[in-house]
Amino acid sequence: MWRRFTNRVEAGHALGAEVARSLGKRDDAIVLGLPRGGVPVAHAVAAAIHAPLDVFIVRKLGFPGHEELAMGAIASGGVRVLNDDVLDMMPVPQQRIDAIAAREQREVERRERAYRGNRPPLDVRGKTVIVVDDGLATGSTMRAAVRALKAMEPRAVIVAVPVGAPQTCNGLRGEADEVICLHTPEPFEAVGLWYDDFTQTTDEEVHALLRQEVTR
Repeated sequence: MWRRFTNRVEAGHALGAEVARSLGKRDDAIVLGLPRGGVPVAHAVAAAIHAPLDVFIVRKLGFPGHEELAMGAIASGGVRVLNDDVLDMMPVPQQRIDAIAAREQREVERRERAYRGNRPPLDVRGKTVIVVDDGLATGSTMRAAVRALKAMEPRAVIVAVPVGAPQTCNGLRGEADEVICLHTPEPFEAVGLWYDDFTQTTDEEVHALLRQEVTR
């Protein structure tokens, strides 16, 4: 039987210990949490390896009329990635893609202001970037984050999560430089099933955790 985590903080401490063991001391490491639920986990990981913490926001670009289908994503730093498989089967005019991307970019910027305030984002160029979420189900958001970060020329992109679906963790190994999935239970079903407390993380909590990291 796979043990459930009490909450995201406990999961972060467990993941942080494994990240520290696996990566050792990396002076160039930074930790990016995927809001909102990934940030409490990322905060504990950053503390474990004495690395700076930031958020990395990803917004799906929904296919017109079928918004649940991702034709791409836009992320912090204005990076856009497109799903060529979807767009090859169902082309969308560039003007429509640009309009949808502009709308989602405004939401990325709004969230960055809410989470980070006036603090500038961390520069990932040439750094070992550890991207953290509270779990991986389909992995679509994490996959978009990895692809967007790769375009920003880091030294390496490492995915780290406390729990994930086995096939998703394996699939991401072809995209990230390294994948650390602490637990890969089967059957997986949903991330929330592997936490006793999976209460939604608020914007205020994200902001407080980032401020705590900056001032400590």
